[in-house]
Amino acid sequence: MRTDLVSEPGAPGRPNEDFAGVGLPACGQGGCAIVLDGVTPPRGGTGCLHSVHWFTARLGGALTELTVSCRDLTLAEILARAIRRTADAHADTCDLSHPRTPQATVALARWSAAEVEYLVLSDAALLLCGPDGGVTPVLDDRLARLPPAALATEALVDTRLRNKEGGFFTAAADPAVHARAVTGVLPRHAVRALAALTDGAARWTETFGAGDWTALFEVVAKEGARSLVERVRELEATDRERRAFLGRGKTHDDATVVYAEL
Repeated sequence: MRTDLVSEPGAPGRPNEDFAGVGLPACGQGGCAIVLDGVTPPRGGTGCLHSVHWFTARLGGALTELTVSCRDLTLAEILARAIRRTADAHADTCDLSHPRTPQATVALARWSAAEVEYLVLSDAALLLCGPDGGVTPVLDDRLARLPPAALATEALVDTRLRNKEGGFFTAAADPAVHARAVTGVLPRHAVRALAALTDGAARWTETFGAGDWTALFEVVAKEGARSLVERVRELEATDRERRAFLGRGKTHDDATVVYAEL
């Protein structure tokens, strides 16, 4: 197996709110890849004493340990346990019912000699490459399907859409969100390589339209994860009027890529 991992903050001096990890069981068979994108809250209270990067580090650490050690659990069950463990770590000090309690998007894959399992929640992306070179994106597109008018203000999003039926879901403090994730299982022979990305890296395709998912995967596989992030930064730098963002989103976002050849 070969892996490649890059995670870069959106701006120097600002904490990177992404998490990335690759886990290998002690038996040496199989593995997992994990990417989390911490959701940066707007200015104002979140009900929590902790930072977003504190949350993603806790949740990512729990996911890594459970994914490698609990082969009897599905990825959805592992997500529920990891959320519960993280929530328990600050339930006594923080208001976890606040709509902006720390939260993250998730892309998770686990493979064994027999199969490849996957889970995606919110706007992270997982790309699966088959033996013929075809690339299949695994996406949770609920946020992308919402009309722009529904996302007009943060207050509107928090009141009507965030972690609500008819809106979109993130990994926050409620373990029940595991049932909202996009999940599946494929035979091991059907996947020769995969890539997990936060939306900051997926901008190359989703925001700037520089190439489709297959082209993005080829950049990572042939040139490396660092090359994709550099290409995104170049596009962000040239979009000085932020035309690609339609007035929303950060000019530079944290960007994370995990690539694995199985």
